[in-house]
Amino acid sequence: MEDGKLTVRAVERALDILLCFTEAEDLSLTEISARVGLHKSTVHRLLASLEGKGFIIRHPATERYRLGFRIWELSANLTHSDDPAVILLPELERLRDQLGETVSLYVRDGLERVRVQAVQSNQAIRRVAPIGARLPLYVGASSKVLVAFAESSEQQALLADPAWPPSADPAAYEQQLAEVRSLGYATSVEEREPGAAAVSVPIFDRAGKLAAALAVSGPSNRLTVELMKEHAPLLMDAARRMGKMLR
Repeated sequence: MEDGKLTVRAVERALDILLCFTEAEDLSLTEISARVGLHKSTVHRLLASLEGKGFIIRHPATERYRLGFRIWELSANLTHSDDPAVILLPELERLRDQLGETVSLYVRDGLERVRVQAVQSNQAIRRVAPIGARLPLYVGASSKVLVAFAESSEQQALLADPAWPPSADPAAYEQQLAEVRSLGYATSVEEREPGAAAVSVPIFDRAGKLAAALAVSGPSNRLTVELMKEHAPLLMDAARRMGKMLR
C-alpha cells in the first residue's frame, strides 16, 4: 500500500511540474522547484523521467526546460471535429478583427473556468490571454456568464460547494446573476486583474445547452463600460452563429 501511495505521489508531482508550463515557455530547475514546492534533487529526478519519455526537453546550453514534442502528440487528439476550440477559431478571429481586442473562449471545469481558445489583439497595448489558463469561477465576466446560464441544479450545486468562496452579500450576488441572464451578457472592470476589462456572452449549442462563454477583453482605459455595452449585441450575434456550429 505504501508503495502505491509513493507511486501516486510521484505521478502527482510529475503532473504538477508539467502544469508549471501553462504560464511559462521555459523554466530553470530552481524556478520549477520553487513553483511546485519540492527540493531541487526531487524535481531533477522527475524531470529526468519526463525528459526520457519526451514530455520535457532540456536546453543543453541554458539548462532550462520546456515542454517536449510528446505533449503535442497528445494534444493532437483533442483537435477532433466536434472540438469547439477548433470549430470556432475562424469566428473568434473574425470577431477579433472586427472589434480589435483579444477574444477568448471559456468552458467550466468544476469551480474554475478554462480558456480553451484565444486570439490575441493586434494592438500594441493589449491583454494577452494564454490558452489553457485556469481562472476562478467566482469573479470575472466569463465566470458570471458560466454560472448565470448554468442549469439551475448545477448553479445551486456550485454555490453550495464548501470550496465556493463565501459572498459578503449572497442576495446581491444572486441579483447580479439575474441581471446577467436578463441582459444576456456580463461585464467586468478590474475584478480579477488591475487595468483589465471584459464583456462576455453565453454560447448555446444546437440543443440549447450552454457550451461555452465568449469574451472580449482589453485594457480598461480603452474597453470602457460604454464601449462594452456597444459590443454586447455584436458578441451575442457572433455567439448565435457559433452555437449553430456546435452539436
